[in-house]
Amino acid sequence: MEPMSDFLKRVFQNLPQTPPSDYYFKICNVSGKITGEALGILPVPGVEPEKLVACVMDVDHYVGNINYVAESRSISDGRYVPPKQVRFYQQVKIPLLGAVHQEIVLTDGGTIQGWRVVYWEMLDKETQALSPKVAIRNQYSDGAWVVKHNLVGYTLSTAPRREDVGFLKWQALTKGADVGASSVIKGNIEAMSRWAARS
Repeated sequence: MEPMSDFLKRVFQNLPQTPPSDYYFKICNVSGKITGEALGILPVPGVEPEKLVACVMDVDHYVGNINYVAESRSISDGRYVPPKQVRFYQQVKIPLLGAVHQEIVLTDGGTIQGWRVVYWEMLDKETQALSPKVAIRNQYSDGAWVVKHNLVGYTLSTAPRREDVGFLKWQALTKGADVGASSVIKGNIEAMSRWAARS
């Protein structure tokens, strides 16, 4: 296993010590980030970790299965070879605020401390090259899925580029995003779990 990134280390530091019986949510502020790192863990009885991981890696079928995803397509890149890694473009439509897009690398991290892990990092140069006329570009985006027997977790840290948004949207997508993170993360866990159950 490759050494964990600082982001993944923080994810594992913030996991609950005992399996939660109800939805668990935590958000932590990190130096240098304008939004918090939000983590949700939801009990999902009967979840099959490998099925869920397969759905997470299936980026070409996010549309219709994952909330608010308007476009998601893999991009061939010799640096990132499936099934271990996939580079992809994603556009998410946020109600009342518009669309946000980015390019990401998704990595199957294997099993870490008993959890099956898939994590992503935004590609900075590739995202910066996207058109701000099509959608707001992200400034950073880190996240991960963690899954084990009867538990599914999702963690996210994202913020838009300041030059792509006006003041009100900036407030909504930073401070407002932290406020709404709990429900968004729970919704994504529920959607991915339903998809995995169907597959």
